[in-house]
Amino acid sequence: MDPFLLEAIVNGILLGGVFALPVLGLNLVFGVVDVVWLCYAELVMVGMYCVWFLYTQAGFPLALAFLVCLPVVGLLGLLLHQVVVRPLLNSPPITQVLATGGVIFVLQGSAMLAFGTDFRSLGVEMPPIEVEDIFISGTKLVAFVAALLGAGALWTFLKFTYVGTAIRAIARDREVMPLMGVDPKRIYMVASAIGGGLAGLAACLLVVQLDVHPYIGLSFGPITFMICVMGGLGNMLGGFLAAFLMGVIVSTGGFWWNTEMSYVVAFACFIVVMFARPRGLFAR
Repeated sequence: MDPFLLEAIVNGILLGGVFALPVLGLNLVFGVVDVVWLCYAELVMVGMYCVWFLYTQAGFPLALAFLVCLPVVGLLGLLLHQVVVRPLLNSPPITQVLATGGVIFVLQGSAMLAFGTDFRSLGVEMPPIEVEDIFISGTKLVAFVAALLGAGALWTFLKFTYVGTAIRAIARDREVMPLMGVDPKRIYMVASAIGGGLAGLAACLLVVQLDVHPYIGLSFGPITFMICVMGGLGNMLGGFLAAFLMGVIVSTGGFWWNTEMSYVVAFACFIVVMFARPRGLFAR
């Protein structure tokens, strides 16, 4: 195999690991609360600005900036649920979508007023790792490992804790669970906070790879939502697997053509999947 093609496949797998975190967070919120947060990528943007400000302006060590970012974005997810989503839980879906879509402009405008439109960079880069003829980005590899650890921690929480079991149960049958002693409002709040925390973790992994600006969410927000739908909206395992598939498609598309064309190919594959399996590849 062409070593450059193999390198593109490896980078695609690493990219899929980073895609998986916001996909898991978005699917968790939808599966439990049954509301799609169109503004989810903007939560990641806020987290990226948080890390950048704490590290470059406030002088925090990078590890401490990461640790602060997680609860900050988690609280932002909880605030979003309480202020925007909760009053609209019984509203038509289009109202919920428009409300969370409006939050996009609020967060983008707030970031523009606070930081301007300049591209901000941490200036942190790890040397590449050479394996025979393949060069692997050290930054992407660390982000990939951290993403897998985050996904593993989420799976452990959902599988082996009482609250995690309640989250999975409400996602399965939200009408019956209140009769079994589970408070849906409390579970909604926990799921929203965890979804925000996953956005914060994704921000920590992306800010060392990408420059942050008010519209950075537009770079990965649409493809994150597309991966969720391709894997089966609300299906966390399906979204996790679809993230790796889409990462490989985007990376190898960049090898065969260019970056812009790779996203065209990715969206074309998405359309084909929607015709073949409208509920997603891994929908149950």
